[in-house]
Amino acid sequence: MPSTIDRIYLKLPSLYPFTLLHLAPLRTSLVERRRIEETGRDSGGGDIGDLPFLLISGYDKILRMPRATSDAKLLIQSLGKAYAATPTNLKIIDLYVVFAVATALIQVVYMGIVGSFPFNSFLSGILSCIGTAVLAVCLRIQVNKDNKEFKDLPPERAFADFVLCNLVLHLVIMNFLG
Repeated sequence: MPSTIDRIYLKLPSLYPFTLLHLAPLRTSLVERRRIEETGRDSGGGDIGDLPFLLISGYDKILRMPRATSDAKLLIQSLGKAYAATPTNLKIIDLYVVFAVATALIQVVYMGIVGSFPFNSFLSGILSCIGTAVLAVCLRIQVNKDNKEFKDLPPERAFADFVLCNLVLHLVIMNFLG
């Protein structure tokens, strides 16, 4: 007769935070254990293969979590739904930030391929792109209506600050070019 093992199935959600959803202690034999691991079904016919679970029994521990691709798809879908509710003016600022960072990355790749003979020019270009992206992120924070910290600041004032800071940034960069 096979020995019995006390097991606890902890069913966890597939995304953060990892909290305990279901705790069901089972007393099963080794034969039942192998059948559960192979088929994903317990003796009662309940399907446990769809949910992640942590199996604790004596000295063996089996941790089976959902596939990373399904979690990634779920995460991307939820981010897409949340981003769809973002106002258009914030999406335009986000596009500008992506453009500035992409331009900086293109400059780094170009420098890697061709070389960095006028190194001041390379540094000026990178600092211009990154500085502009940082200032655009600050503009996005100030213009966002959900941000309670800047709710008294009118968007026109935030944009004026953005333009003024960009002028100062680019004057310093032009001076650095020499």
